[in-house]
Amino acid sequence: MTTSYETTDPAVPLFLHHEIPEAIFADGKWNEGPCYFPAWRTLIWSDIPNDRLMRFDEITGTVSVFRAQSNNANGNAADRQGRLVTCEHGTRRVTRTGHDGRITVLADSFRGGRLNSPNDVVVKSDGTIWFSDPNYGINTDYFGNREPSEQDGAHVYRLDPASGQLDAVITTMMQPNGLAFTADETSLFVVDSARTKGPDHPCHIRRFDLRANGLLADRGVVVEASAGLFDGIRLDDEGRIWAGAGDGVHCYSPDGRLLGKIRMDAPVINLCFGAPKRNILYLCAPRQVLRVPVRARGIDAFAIPAPGA
Repeated sequence: MTTSYETTDPAVPLFLHHEIPEAIFADGKWNEGPCYFPAWRTLIWSDIPNDRLMRFDEITGTVSVFRAQSNNANGNAADRQGRLVTCEHGTRRVTRTGHDGRITVLADSFRGGRLNSPNDVVVKSDGTIWFSDPNYGINTDYFGNREPSEQDGAHVYRLDPASGQLDAVITTMMQPNGLAFTADETSLFVVDSARTKGPDHPCHIRRFDLRANGLLADRGVVVEASAGLFDGIRLDDEGRIWAGAGDGVHCYSPDGRLLGKIRMDAPVINLCFGAPKRNILYLCAPRQVLRVPVRARGIDAFAIPAPGA
């Protein structure tokens, strides 16, 4: 895959220009949802149309099927106990895989109707699970099952797994997609990828601030997509936003100023940081999954102190 680096601000070094992204997997149809587990030096991701979860072992360099018949899984995250939390398009639900392999359904409905197709998911240090619920998995049979929506829109939800309480916390977006908390968890960045509905629809990253009462305050658009679509996003320990885009990877300052790009000849859908130093960027393209070292360290969710710790 052809790659080049573009640095918009030379004062902010982001890339190792001699490094070329390495393909670790090239047999997918549509790869999404990368999630890194530091204890096992393992990356888990979803190959949605092939209906499987995949696993990459950093130690051996091998790729294997983690779970076949994944219910068209999409987004994945690790909770505070290192368990896998997964958004499933085919079953329109969010599940958790325990250390013993047993699967628990965490959420599949809201106010009497099935969810649309949970897409991306993040776990806050207090254990609450936040996920986006656009309708991509029910629009066609390719990413899930073509079925009617039973909700009044596409929302972002917050789930308390201890009580089972599920709340729609963002109801003003058209197609909420990628999610990322800041390191101090005072703000949540959310992608709206509604441009898939047509060129007149939005595709941007918005910032929401968490208030003391648990509600979110919409602080507006941080950056509009300039090449294709935004989908997955991640933050590094300097608060910079790394976003998959139509021409590769874009990196922005917290206020939306473009700092640099990894230009590629295929779109990057999702991405995440991995390796012991969190300095390896894993990239999900439609057919391939790649990795490349960068001059940044991703936020390590397990290093964020839980409330009261």
